[in-house]
Amino acid sequence: MHSAIHAIVNDFQRAMDTDEAALAEPALAIARIEYDDLDVAPYVASIDALAGTIADRLKPHATTEERVAMLNQHLYIEKQFLGNETSYYDPRNSCLNAVLDRKLGIPITLSLLYIEIGRRLGLDIAGVSFPGHFLVRVGCGEGLIVVDPFNGGATLTMADLHERVIRVHGPVAAQQMDVADMLAPATRCDIMTRILRNLKKIYMESGEIDKAIGVISLLLVVDATSASEWRDRGLLYREIEAYRAALTDLSRYVDLMPDTADVTAIRHMVVELRAINARFN
Repeated sequence: MHSAIHAIVNDFQRAMDTDEAALAEPALAIARIEYDDLDVAPYVASIDALAGTIADRLKPHATTEERVAMLNQHLYIEKQFLGNETSYYDPRNSCLNAVLDRKLGIPITLSLLYIEIGRRLGLDIAGVSFPGHFLVRVGCGEGLIVVDPFNGGATLTMADLHERVIRVHGPVAAQQMDVADMLAPATRCDIMTRILRNLKKIYMESGEIDKAIGVISLLLVVDATSASEWRDRGLLYREIEAYRAALTDLSRYVDLMPDTADVTAIRHMVVELRAINARFN
C-alpha cells in the first residue's frame, strides 16, 4: 500500500500545482484512495459533457440567472443528481467519480461538481463553507445568488441563510453574526481539506488504517504544518508496526507542538520507537 499511497500523493500534488482554478483533478486524485485503479480522464470528460450540453441550450448572451436555471434543470431534473441523505457517510459520496456514476453525493462533492460545471459556463462561481453544510455562491451584478447543490440547486434568500445559522448556532449567538460575512469564497485548499476530513473520519471509524494513512498523507500535502495530522498518521503507523515512519511523524509532531497536553505521552512513544528502530539497524 505504501507505494500506492506515494503515487497518489504525487498525482494529488501535481493536480494541485497545475491549475489553480481546477477542482475536479485533485478531487479525482483523492478518490484513488478508494478506487486505486481509477482513470481520471473519462470523469473530467463527463463534466465537460454536462457543461457542453447546457452551453448548447443557452441563448447567446444568456444572463447569469438563465445559466443557473439551465444548470439546475439539466443536473437535477434531467440527470437526477441527488443528495444522499440515507447513506451520508458512505465513502463513495466523497469520491467525485462515484458521485458522477451514481448521481449521489454530499454537499461538498455536489457543490464541487456544480462549481466545475458553472466555471465551464462562464459563471463567477465559488464554494461557501457555510454553517450547516457547504453551499455555492454565484456572482450576479452587484449581488450573489446562493445555491444549495445538495438540495436540487435550491436558491437561498438571506432569510433562509439566517434560519440555517440559527439552527446551527442557536438564536442568541445568531443575533451576533453577520450572514453576509459567512459567504466568503472557500479556497481550493478549503474544499480539498473538507473532502479529505470526511474520508479520514469514515476510514478511522471503520478501521481502514491504510486508507486513513493515505488520506492524512494528502492532508499534509494541503498543509504540511498541520501538527494534528502528523500525530494522527504517526499513531496509525505505530499501530501497523511501521516503526520508522511512526518515529518520523511523531517526532515532527513534538517539534511543532512542544507544549500541548498530549506531548508527554507522544515523547514517551518517540523514545520507545527510537529503541525499536535501533534494534533493526
